[in-house]
Amino acid sequence: MPPIDGPRLNPAHGPARQLVVLLHGYGADGNDLIALGKQWRALLPDAAFVAPNAPEPCAQAPGRHQWFALTRIDPQETTRGTEAAGPALDAFIDAELARLGLGHDRLALVGFSQGTMMALHVGLRRKISPAAIVGYSGMVVAPERLPQFPQGGPAVFLQHGDEDQVIPVQALFLSATALGAVGIPVQWRMASGLGHGIDPDGLAIGGILIAAAFAGRLKSPCLPVSSLYPRG
Repeated sequence: MPPIDGPRLNPAHGPARQLVVLLHGYGADGNDLIALGKQWRALLPDAAFVAPNAPEPCAQAPGRHQWFALTRIDPQETTRGTEAAGPALDAFIDAELARLGLGHDRLALVGFSQGTMMALHVGLRRKISPAAIVGYSGMVVAPERLPQFPQGGPAVFLQHGDEDQVIPVQALFLSATALGAVGIPVQWRMASGLGHGIDPDGLAIGGILIAAAFAGRLKSPCLPVSSLYPRG
């Protein structure tokens, strides 16, 4: 498997005090998500951003990447895929934190679609939990295999469009329920009229939640999203 790498964005000023890892979806690459870092720099001026390209070429999108092969949203396929791809991504995250001289709690993971599957799978299994996980248009894979978090886990925000034709919106509710069952209070938002994508309000909420988590303002149970972003 080729080494994982991708576009990076330095902090707005000074050395990095946090790291935000942006995980793209199926048939895409890191350039698709590094723009989120540019949108969030005002909220997260001390954060470095990296958007790694998944290590596998995508047969369905020549020149693009996949975390794992995906022909349909099938539990066995997604479970095999995340478990196979997880160790390489986990090692990449460790290397980035070491390169920046950051502790493992100075991490936030952000995913879109298949990248959300990876962010939740890897982030919830790290020895030291990240400060936050934000997932757009994705889902928890193999909820029956989730670890328990009796003391609460990372701050988690999930968003899904109610017109998503790729991953049904029901995945949002199933994921939030599964995470709550293992002790992780989840903030979630269903975006009216949104398909398989990220809208401006969801982007704003995700950035605000990450900033609050890094600042230590989100503890279990999490503050409601409405308290962070009154427009809801």
